[in-house]
Amino acid sequence: MIDKKAFEIVVIGAGHAGCEAGLAAARLGMKTAVFCTNLESVAMMPCNPSIGGTGKGHLVREVDALGGEMGINIDKTFIQSKMLNTSKGPAVHSLRAQADKHRYHDEMLKTLKNQENLDLIEAEIIDVLTDDEGAVCGVVTAEGTEIGCKALIICTGTFLAGRIFIGEEVKESGPDGLSPATTLAERLRAKGFPMRRFKTGTPARMTAESLNYEAMKEQTGDERIVPFSFLNEDKEYEMDQISCWLSYTNEDTHRIIMDNIEKSAMYSGNIVGVGPRYCPSIEDKVSRFRDRKRHQLFVEPEGLDTNLMYIQGMSSSLPRDVQKDFYSTIPGLENAEIVKPAYAIEYDCIDPLSLKPSLENKEVPGLFCAGQFNGSSGYEEAASQGLIAGINAVCKLKGKSPLVLRRDQAYIGVLIDDLVTKGTNEPYRIMTSRAEYRLLLRQDNADRRLTEIGREYGLVTDERYERYCKKKDKVDAEVKRLRNKRVDISTFRAFLERCGELQAETASNQTFAEMLARPGVSYDALAEIDDERPELGLNEKIEVEVILKYDGYIKKQINEVEKLQNLENKRLNEGLDYNSISGLRLEARQKLSEIRPRTVGQASRISGVSPADINVLLVYLEKMRREEKE
Repeated sequence: MIDKKAFEIVVIGAGHAGCEAGLAAARLGMKTAVFCTNLESVAMMPCNPSIGGTGKGHLVREVDALGGEMGINIDKTFIQSKMLNTSKGPAVHSLRAQADKHRYHDEMLKTLKNQENLDLIEAEIIDVLTDDEGAVCGVVTAEGTEIGCKALIICTGTFLAGRIFIGEEVKESGPDGLSPATTLAERLRAKGFPMRRFKTGTPARMTAESLNYEAMKEQTGDERIVPFSFLNEDKEYEMDQISCWLSYTNEDTHRIIMDNIEKSAMYSGNIVGVGPRYCPSIEDKVSRFRDRKRHQLFVEPEGLDTNLMYIQGMSSSLPRDVQKDFYSTIPGLENAEIVKPAYAIEYDCIDPLSLKPSLENKEVPGLFCAGQFNGSSGYEEAASQGLIAGINAVCKLKGKSPLVLRRDQAYIGVLIDDLVTKGTNEPYRIMTSRAEYRLLLRQDNADRRLTEIGREYGLVTDERYERYCKKKDKVDAEVKRLRNKRVDISTFRAFLERCGELQAETASNQTFAEMLARPGVSYDALAEIDDERPELGLNEKIEVEVILKYDGYIKKQINEVEKLQNLENKRLNEGLDYNSISGLRLEARQKLSEIRPRTVGQASRISGVSPADINVLLVYLEKMRREEKE
C-alpha cells in the first residue's frame, strides 16, 4: 500500500517526457513519483532508435543546457554519431546519434532509480482526482488505491487508448505490444477534457543476417564525434561506430503497394486518427507522390546486443503478407526475415489550446501536460516539454513565476508557443523552418542562451555552471581581441593569396574579425598570422567563428527581436473580458477568450487575430493604463 500523502508531484508515464519531468521535479527538491504500467516503457524507443536530427538536435542541446538528462544519456549509449546539414549555414547544423535502444533504456532506468526524492512505481493510473475547487489532489491506481499529490504531470505518450493496426488486424495495445491506458482515457474524456485522436506508425524490424549489404550504400558516422551534452564537450571518444545503410524503393515496390492499398488500415477507414504530415507511411508516400520513381529508406541497427535492424522511412499499416512482398523488391531486403511487422498506432491526446504556456491546464490548477499527450511527435519534443512541465510544477508549488521561454530564446519556446497558441490538427514536429530567429537559436550556443536560466531555476549544477562561465569568458575575450587586433595590408594580401582568395580591394589595415568575415577564411586558418591566439577548445573555436562570421546577420535578428519585444512586454490579464472590448472582430473575441494569451505578442500569433485586432488591444491597454493613473 502506498502512502496517500507521500508525494508532492506525480508523473503519469515514464517515456521521454515523463523521465525529464520526474527528474526535474525530484532534483528541485520535490518528493516525486513516476508511474508506468511496465518498467520496460522507461525511455523506450518504440520507433526510430535515434536521438536528434534536423531541429530535434537543437532541442536536445537546449534540454541539456537547462539541466535535463537526454543529452547525457545519449552520449552514454550512442553507436553512431553524425552532424547533419554541414554543407549549409550554422543555423541548421543538427547533431543526430543512432542509439543502442536497450542501453538507452537501461541507463535512463538506472538514473531514475538512483535519483534522490524520486520513486519509480510500476502501476497503472486510471483516474485523476480533484478537490472541491477543481484543483488536482491525487490519482487512482487500477487496484483502487488513492494517492495524494499537489501537482500532476500527464505524459502518457501513445499509450492512451492505444490501438495497433496491421491491415485488418486491430488490437488494443500500447507501443511495442505493451498494455494501453484505456481506463484513464475514458475517465479523462468523461471529465470533459478536449481530447483528440492522433496516429503514428513504425516500420518493420528485420534480422541483420538476412540482409544483403552489398546491394545497399553504407552510411558511416563522423570521424570526429561531437557529443550532445555540454558536460562532454572536451571528451575524446575512441570507438568503432556501427554503420547504417541506404537503399531505395522502386516501381515494383510501388506497384505492390498500390495494388493492395485498400488493405491498408489508413485507406480502409479503420483508422480515424490524424497522422503526421512529415513522417507519412510508405503507402501514403507512394499514393501522394505518384510521380516519384523511388523513395529512400535507411537500414539502422537497434543496438550492439541485438540482431534487429530498423527500416527507417517505411512505416506502414498494410497486412503482413503485403509487407513481405513489397519489402522483398527493395535492394538488400530481397530475403529479409521480418521479425516484427510495421504497424500504425492510434492514441488519445489533448487539445494543446487548453494549456497555458507553462503547460498547466487552464481549467484544472496543478495539472500539467507534456509530450505526445499534447499533440506533438518525437522523443526530443517530448523530453523538452517534460522538462518544462517538471520545472513549472515545482514553481507552482513554490509560488514562483513559471518558466516560459520566448521564441527568440529557444526552439523549446517555439515548440510550446506553437502548440498552446496555434494548436495542431496533426502530430506536431519541430523543424528549423518554424523558428523566425534560427540564426540566434543555433545548437552551438544553446549553453549561452539557456544555462543561466537553468541555473536560476535550480537545475544547473555548480560544476556545469563553472565550466559554462569559463567557456563564456574565453569566447568573449577572444571575440573582443579579434575585433581589436589589426594586421597590416601586405600580410593580409599575402594570406588571402595563400588561401586562394582574391586580393583585398582596400588600402587600410584589417582587423582579424573583418578578415574572418570573408568567405573562405576560417578561424583555424588565421593561426598562421596570429601569434597571440589563446588555447581554445573545438567548441569554443566554433562559437568564436560563428559569432564573427555572421555578426551582421546576428545583429539584424537581434534588432528584429527588440522591435517585437515591445509586444511581448505588454501583459494581458488572464481574466480580461474580450467580449467587452469594442472594435474587436467576433472571431478575434472568440479566439482570444479561448486561448487567453499572456501577452499582446502571443495574441498576435493566434490564427484568426488580425493586425487590426492587435491595434484595438493596444489602444484598450493604453486607455486602461491612463485610467489607472488618474
